[in-house]
Amino acid sequence: MADSPASTTLRYGVVPPAERGSMSGLQFLQAIVDGRLPAPPITEIMAITMGSAAAGEVVMHGAPQNQHLNPLGSVHGGYACTLLDSVMGCAVHSTLAVGEGYTTVELKVNLTRTILPGMRVRGVGTVINRGRQLATAEGRVFGEDGKLLAHAVTTCLIFPIEQTRAAA
Repeated sequence: MADSPASTTLRYGVVPPAERGSMSGLQFLQAIVDGRLPAPPITEIMAITMGSAAAGEVVMHGAPQNQHLNPLGSVHGGYACTLLDSVMGCAVHSTLAVGEGYTTVELKVNLTRTILPGMRVRGVGTVINRGRQLATAEGRVFGEDGKLLAHAVTTCLIFPIEQTRAAA
């Protein structure tokens, strides 16, 4: 699929607050896409990779495996929910200025088709509206055939974050 990272060697980890807080949301996400910063640990567990990040839009790719199955043998709905929360939240993240943070406050998901292990999926998150304190975004998950597998909307709270300062 297009927009997938060129490197197959991904690093996972949490970026220290001082480093994370020194760049805009879009700069931060692009550094993850480019491999200059580690991918979040949740993406390793969920078999999701960052594909691209632009102002107000993020694309991620997934390849759910057997560990993501429910008792019926299909991929658990939480997989699509996690992918959607990630692309929508990161779309909002891409609009943040230095010194801003966000958190998801509401998430509404519709699962429209079964996802099976081994399917390659693409999640797209797009900001609908960005205000001073609230942002809304929509997300969609597609199969390789372009069929819609799930869609969602979210509301995120935007807030100032205190920059971590090195002790003098």
